[in-house]
Amino acid sequence: MKIGEVGLLTNDVKKLADFYKLLLGVDNGSNDNIHQTIISEETMLTIYNDGTHKNNTNQNMCLAFTVDDVDAEYNRLLGLGVEIIEKPKLRPWGAKNMSFYDPDKNIIYFRTLLKNE
Repeated sequence: MKIGEVGLLTNDVKKLADFYKLLLGVDNGSNDNIHQTIISEETMLTIYNDGTHKNNTNQNMCLAFTVDDVDAEYNRLLGLGVEIIEKPKLRPWGAKNMSFYDPDKNIIYFRTLLKNE
């Protein structure tokens, strides 16, 4: 069994999808207000409105993306005005992580896995 999809439920599909398209450098060619697939390879990332109101207090989940250079991404996100939770920091398990919020206050981690020297 594999995870087939991670879906983010939201009140504003276009706003959240536009954020993730900019964040991930993706152009899905969609302006749909109900459902957008942002990543379609491997595990899908979709933004969806199921017709119910969301309270945007998502406190029990996060998304993590592995990036080549977390410091460069940090500077790019600062330039985009993204709300940073924690600056890049070396972790005991061999990764350098940073965290930030998306427009719905979901927590996102960017991490660079450091090579053992």
